Amino acid sequence: MFKRLIVPAIALTCSLALSTTVRAQLATPTYGWNLGNTLEATWSGAPVPTKALIDSVAASGFNTIRIPCAWDHNADPTTHQINATYMATVTQVVNWALADNLTVIINDHWDGGWFEDSNFNSFDSNINAKLVSYWTQIANNFQNDGSKLLFACANEPNVTTQAQTAVLLQYYQSFINTVRGTGGNNSTRWLVLQGPQTNIDNTNNWVTSLPYDPASHLAFEVHYYAPYQFALMTSDATWGNMWYFWGQNYHSSDMPTRNSTSAWEESYVDAEFQKMYNQFTSKGIPVLVGEFCATRRTGTSGLTGTDLDLHLASRTYFDRYIVTEANKYGLKPCYWDDGDNGSGTNTSGIFDRSTGTLTEPNEAHALTGGAALPPPGGGGIIPNGVYKIISKNSGSALEVAGLQTANGSNVDQWGYWGGVNQEWTLTHLGNNVYTITGAQSGRALDVYGWGTANGTNVDIWDSSGAANQQWQLTSVGNGYYRLTPMNATGSCLDVNGASTANGANVQIWQYVGGPNQQWSFQAP
Repeated sequence: MFKRLIVPAIALTCSLALSTTVRAQLATPTYGWNLGNTLEATWSGAPVPTKALIDSVAASGFNTIRIPCAWDHNADPTTHQINATYMATVTQVVNWALADNLTVIINDHWDGGWFEDSNFNSFDSNINAKLVSYWTQIANNFQNDGSKLLFACANEPNVTTQAQTAVLLQYYQSFINTVRGTGGNNSTRWLVLQGPQTNIDNTNNWVTSLPYDPASHLAFEVHYYAPYQFALMTSDATWGNMWYFWGQNYHSSDMPTRNSTSAWEESYVDAEFQKMYNQFTSKGIPVLVGEFCATRRTGTSGLTGTDLDLHLASRTYFDRYIVTEANKYGLKPCYWDDGDNGSGTNTSGIFDRSTGTLTEPNEAHALTGGAALPPPGGGGIIPNGVYKIISKNSGSALEVAGLQTANGSNVDQWGYWGGVNQEWTLTHLGNNVYTITGAQSGRALDVYGWGTANGTNVDIWDSSGAANQQWQLTSVGNGYYRLTPMNATGSCLDVNGASTANGANVQIWQYVGGPNQQWSFQAP
């Protein structure tokens, strides 16, 4: 999206039926972010990226940064030599990101359309020569960088038929050969190939084979901006209206014509991502959701008050749902930040690009495994679902000790390792009161014996619906919550002695606001 060695044509020989056992896996990105409308739009006057910005992205919970680039726009039009100053700027941003242990993806992002809008009806040797020249220079420049740097050939190639897809894959074979031929770490670097128009259905239907890669380190990329009326549409049309609200629990009764239809909501996301799982990730071929977002409409006429609050909450739910479901199906999501933090009708920026300050913490929280904002005036403070519950003080997870499932099994904290005894199902009862049920045991988080005294133990027990198994969640800021047992409302869920050790006991204690009494809810 913007706002949005010459090698002959080579037969495609790698079947998508290739066994997963012979392909390496790509661990990240799980929480990705785009430096959009910046280095691919140097003509726009966007602030030059700073170390403070990159550090802030990492500190906000993202583990990946996608850096759109425009090499042709910053190269000699005759020799195709990339401008040294531009190369140095991209290199500096990459180095900052790698120093923060981020996975980094650089691409050639539309860039005037020299490649993406070329005629894909036949293989063009002149286009190929330019592609080889640019990627030879890029690959040589980054030859010594490690495996956390990925190269993506393009952005959204305008390919509209299966026959054109075959030509696109010939260019990708040239891209692969060029990068691999530079040696060093480029011999095994992950390379990302874009599906036709990065459209999930076209990619699913037309990409039935892969170019040959001796390293077997190829990933595919798609984008997700659906439904268009919610994600990108900025004015009503004769065929339909903009949609402000998305998600089964986030519809407006005041503005029903602005609700997304259910056909385009959760079930549609699942069906689309299932296609990529079936076609690629189940066969050991990673898929990057290189861009997704839903425009923020804070400047939209008539969208004010609780309706605006519902729209903003709905966007965080959309973000969280895309991220959670992408990871569920083995896809790698990267949020599209367009750099615009204003109050217009089409913005998706979450950082101040000049200062690096995170301007949309609720959205960042939802994009990095945290909970979405609840619908204002309805629903719970956290949507029903399965979560890991993390202590602010220790960073460890609430768990049932020793994987026990019997009544009376103790609850403690332990470093999160993905165990089912560290997963909890939240069910909203009203007024931000929940039952919290162990995913492994099916038993409720319980204050032992209806106790109310400081130090009363917390365990699991068959659900009875009693007040000692009901917990009220109260936000204490920055994505953390107090958990109050309804049989002892002056108390809270507490880690004994503010311990940070594995196995530290969990109890109830009078609430004093300590970090050992504050908890976050994150996707497991």
